[in-house]
Amino acid sequence: MESVVKDYAVKVIPNAETIRVEQCSNIIKVMFNSPAINGKANKAVLKVLTDHFKVKSRGISILKGEKSPMKIIRVDSVN
Repeated sequence: MESVVKDYAVKVIPNAETIRVEQCSNIIKVMFNSPAINGKANKAVLKVLTDHFKVKSRGISILKGEKSPMKIIRVDSVN
């Protein structure tokens, strides 16, 4: 099996009414209903993107921006 690793710029929008992922030019917007308190937003972003990219939870991680709404996310998927 071949592993494909790709990094994405992600803008996090917490406390949204709906949970969704939007591709806007070169940034992915992730909207979800969790607050940005005590790492809850980071966990929610990883869960939403895990479902979006259809990868296992160990295949996705935050490279940069753990305390910022702008993040760099790495997705490691196996083909």
